Amino acid sequence: MTFRDFNLDPQLVEGLDAMGFEKPTPIQEKAIPLILDKKNLIACAQTGTGKTAAFILPVLHNLLVNGSKGINTLVLAPTRELAMQIDQQIEGFSYFTNATSIAVYGGGDGQTWVQQKRALAQGADIIIATPGRLISFLGSDKVDFSSLKHLILDEADRMLDMGFFDDLMKIIKQLPEKRQNLLFSATMPPNIKKLASKIMPHYEEVAISISKPAEGINQQAYMTHDSQKEPLLLGILRDKTYKSVIVFASTKEKVKNLTRSLKKQGEEVRQFHSDLEQIEREKLMQQFKGKNVRILVGTDILSRGIDVEGIDLIVNYDVPPDPEDYVHRIGRTARAESTGTAITFINDKDIKRFMGIEKLIEKAVPKLDLPKELGRGPDYKDRPRSSHRGGRSKGGGGKSKSRNFRKGRR
Repeated sequence: MTFRDFNLDPQLVEGLDAMGFEKPTPIQEKAIPLILDKKNLIACAQTGTGKTAAFILPVLHNLLVNGSKGINTLVLAPTRELAMQIDQQIEGFSYFTNATSIAVYGGGDGQTWVQQKRALAQGADIIIATPGRLISFLGSDKVDFSSLKHLILDEADRMLDMGFFDDLMKIIKQLPEKRQNLLFSATMPPNIKKLASKIMPHYEEVAISISKPAEGINQQAYMTHDSQKEPLLLGILRDKTYKSVIVFASTKEKVKNLTRSLKKQGEEVRQFHSDLEQIEREKLMQQFKGKNVRILVGTDILSRGIDVEGIDLIVNYDVPPDPEDYVHRIGRTARAESTGTAITFINDKDIKRFMGIEKLIEKAVPKLDLPKELGRGPDYKDRPRSSHRGGRSKGGGGKSKSRNFRKGRR
């Protein structure tokens, strides 16, 4: 199947051809016909499977076919990074059209506020907004949603996790009742169905590879004491075949300390967390996309809402608190049909947490031996022996060696 089989407007097809899009991903193949058929939809698919194009392409098609006066589509997203990413993708897909869009999010300067306010008042075709920022504009009589045809909630599960349920309901009450509703989510917890029942009477469901990492990700893990983590990371980073690296740490303080330590060791590294001003974060992401920064150390704010191709390595310096966060973190690599490596450091306190991750992804992640100079790590206790063939529950946790680490030490 190709994108031409959807009978999209020729201007959209021209844009897809220019961007090198040929075959739709599974979520696009299933969702686009339903959206074109004006169905309400809940779509569940993992990070990196093309969810944004799945809802943007049919919306742009309808805009081209039916025209628009005022705001046609509202996309709600949990973070400013994701809102900006969606806006950038709309710009690419709509290059040969006259469709207009703007991302509405907090953290900018006064000029950004004025620009966003003007777009809401004049009615850009597509508004991509974070809930909090949009609510700050709702008191103005100039925000007119009377022409709205589509409401899209992207990463709906994340918005609910962040406590946006009340904000979402407040926004939805301002919208016309007759509209198409689309919920896109990486997971399908019960509160998603609860939200769906609140905003639409009936809907179709599409689920693709729920909560499973992409097949192209080479998942590995080390059993480590906290004191072993930094020297282990340094050894891995010496492998310069990893051209683009993200290291996830659990707190902003740890991100800052680890970044300082890596810089002292001569690594080309920058930190990414919520304390940075928006303009700094945007500039940093552009540098990372342009391969001008090799290593980013960040909190989970990096695990969603960024779209960077060609990330070779993800390192979980700490095991994420939620198994779903693990999927989102490592989903930053092996985008689409590419490949990548994801390495997790597991201390003795995080063993049960990592077991929960393995249960979720229905896969035992190989536990590699630590380099001899680092000593022995904690045991991976109580693990099911049948799911770790050939392994042993001591030291580094398995017989296999980390070829990448050893290669980097030479």
